[in-house]
Amino acid sequence: APNCIEYMIAFHAIVSLGATVSTVNPMYLSNELSHQLLEHDARYLITDEDLLDRAEQAGDESRVRELFVIGNTSRHPSFDSLLAAEGSAPSVQIDSENDVAVLLCSSGTTGMPKAVMLTHRALAAIVTTIIAAAELSEYDVIPAHLPFFHILGVGSTMSAGPAAGLTSVILPRFDFSQFLQLIQDFRVTQTFAVPPILVQLAKNSTVDDYDLSSLRLITCGAAPLGADTVQQVRDRIGCQIKQLYGMTEIAPSHGSPNEAPPSKQGSVGVCLPNVQAMTIDLETGLPLGPGQTGEIWLRGPMAMKGYFKNPEATAATKVEGGWIRTGDLGYADDDGYFYIVDRLKELIKYKAYQVAPAELEAVLLSHPAVADCAVVRSPDEEAGEVPKAFVVLKAPATEEELIGYVAGRVAPYKKVRRLEFVDEIPKSATGKLLRRVLIERELERLREPSLI
Repeated sequence: APNCIEYMIAFHAIVSLGATVSTVNPMYLSNELSHQLLEHDARYLITDEDLLDRAEQAGDESRVRELFVIGNTSRHPSFDSLLAAEGSAPSVQIDSENDVAVLLCSSGTTGMPKAVMLTHRALAAIVTTIIAAAELSEYDVIPAHLPFFHILGVGSTMSAGPAAGLTSVILPRFDFSQFLQLIQDFRVTQTFAVPPILVQLAKNSTVDDYDLSSLRLITCGAAPLGADTVQQVRDRIGCQIKQLYGMTEIAPSHGSPNEAPPSKQGSVGVCLPNVQAMTIDLETGLPLGPGQTGEIWLRGPMAMKGYFKNPEATAATKVEGGWIRTGDLGYADDDGYFYIVDRLKELIKYKAYQVAPAELEAVLLSHPAVADCAVVRSPDEEAGEVPKAFVVLKAPATEEELIGYVAGRVAPYKKVRRLEFVDEIPKSATGKLLRRVLIERELERLREPSLI
């Protein structure tokens, strides 16, 4: 189902009974849904009346015993009928360290998504850490726009919000103009966001049409966020911006403290309470010191139990000592502030050099004519791979101008070698860049026969 109050009620009711919730992307087609239902051993499915046909088809192809429908239908029991039941909830014994509260699909940027098992202890750690990091209180009003099926939505608006006693205004599907209208009309005090939303707040002229003066804090996560974008939003809206870092497997692990100096812009902050982090050399497997770039490893009480029915993937990600391998490339400075360079799997290998797409995207976004962008690897006979930029313009600019702009701000091997103007950048339901879509498009283009 899309975000709705019934979703929040059902999630916490199921968890309180010691059962496990498997959250589903409402954009899934029936075959994708039936695959998840089978993989996660689902027995019951709660859906929205608008999605009922897809849910019924998927239910028939899985082991689901019964459907419950939010809305009006005579074909299955309604959600309202569940609320009408009498009697007290049964008392159950829950082993918080071992019993799984929720199965969340990893982002699935490569291959099929894996089901992350979060225990009751992990979920409690996530909620309490987010409340502390974002300084949530009962006086706050926040928009519930991040998808409830995603770790950001589960941890923040669906769980930390009610736990803090604040007011949530639910947005079923994200729309930027509706998001701005909601902030203005309900005097929203803070919001959780992903980097593409910050880019819109920095660049989109629509922002000037709304009163966002009630907004005192934006907490951003899910992907690297450039320092220029942070400063542009601060200058435009006048609110504080914090970064949170983590992943479905362990989130959040880092956050920006209030006392962070301006020089730390672009950092995801320091380790949050009860979290340990280190960077590991990709070749030797040994820990690195300050300023040295490697893979970031994390551990803490919010870490996953493992991947559901996937011991091989669990062993590859959750290693000895309870450390979680993030697959992120980054480093820590002398003060313990961490910086994320990019995803290891998304690095561009130009000749003998590694190029981080996120770094080039941050430079492009600092150009006044660029509204949005994404950088991906493009196959090249001589270099192996070269950086290619897909750019959405908001003002006139040429390919040569933008390539030269980046070249003047990065090392020669990092230069954008190819550039294509597009109408929009593909993104997931959480607003995350879908670089793999652009990579597949680029590979398909190269496979096409030349037209002579």
